Amino acid sequence: MAELATEKHVRYILTVEKRKDNFESVVMEHLRMSGAYWGLTALDLLGKLDSVDVDEVTSWLLSCQHESGGFGGNIGHDPHILYTLSAVQVLALFDKMDVIDVDKVTNYIVSLQNVDGSFSGDMWGEVDTRFSYIAICCLSILHRLDKVNVEKAVKYIISCKNMDGGFGCTPGGESHAGQIFCCVGALAITGSLDLVDKDLLGWWLCERQVKSGGLNGRPEKLPDVCYSWWVLSSLTMIDRVHWISKEKLIRFILDCQDTENGGISDRPDDAVDIFHTFFGVAGGVPLIFLLVFYSICCAKSCHLGFPCLIWEPPHLFLSHPLRLPNLGKVLACHFIHLLFPKSDDEPFFQSFVVNLYC
Repeated sequence: MAELATEKHVRYILTVEKRKDNFESVVMEHLRMSGAYWGLTALDLLGKLDSVDVDEVTSWLLSCQHESGGFGGNIGHDPHILYTLSAVQVLALFDKMDVIDVDKVTNYIVSLQNVDGSFSGDMWGEVDTRFSYIAICCLSILHRLDKVNVEKAVKYIISCKNMDGGFGCTPGGESHAGQIFCCVGALAITGSLDLVDKDLLGWWLCERQVKSGGLNGRPEKLPDVCYSWWVLSSLTMIDRVHWISKEKLIRFILDCQDTENGGISDRPDDAVDIFHTFFGVAGGVPLIFLLVFYSICCAKSCHLGFPCLIWEPPHLFLSHPLRLPNLGKVLACHFIHLLFPKSDDEPFFQSFVVNLYC
């Protein structure tokens, strides 16, 4: 079976960042902040975050902050809650949260909550459950979740739940896998998953898997690599991930790779882009957890000063171990198993469930 073309994907991601005149860079100028998050997180998941200049990226990121406290998609662009989360996530990835005024960023997000508990994306007022998740996730990272009306926020999200168990962007909106991730994620962060009909939602989500093994976002649509993340993580949060074929999904993700030049596309043989490369890696890497035969936390990891997971997965995905010390800061899934060394000379197997939303 094919393997993840790690080195080629790393080269592709770094090339996208360095080339400013190609088509992909030009059309992404307005959302470069999110592009930075996608690329940097993918590099970290692939164990290559040290390939970038942290200070340079941090300096650019801060230049995108508006006086309101929010961040824009690029220098001089209007602030938006979406890019604000991406900026905070990148700083968390770099362990650079001390470079921002947390209260200022918090006040910007708080100002976007509406009377009914929903959140607007920016000063122009568009409302979407994506923004509810973003606000709750970002404030959770900043340890400021108590600054908004969480009860009303949860009530609004539940008002967007449909008879099929899914969630839409607004009350009455069509159920969609992306919106479901946002709503379920927000409910997980706030400790409100008991309000979800897990079996009904799980059934809707598992029906998103098609014959190729890929997942789509709603009925009668083509599969897309990005839903490997949205659907998989939603199923994980409601403990129904065993309802899909993980082996077939891994094969689909691997088939979407450009094995010559790097990058991952939405479907096999389509053009690659940074968005699908990130979600292909982010969707595929957690699958290793679900298929892993054994994991070893080596004695050397205890010298790093922080929990460090070393995976030795079966040949389905990778042929070499991955050391991922920052995994807990990056993935927004409901739980992750971390392995800790018992002593310098005695590695052991022990799994702890850590809620990354706390």
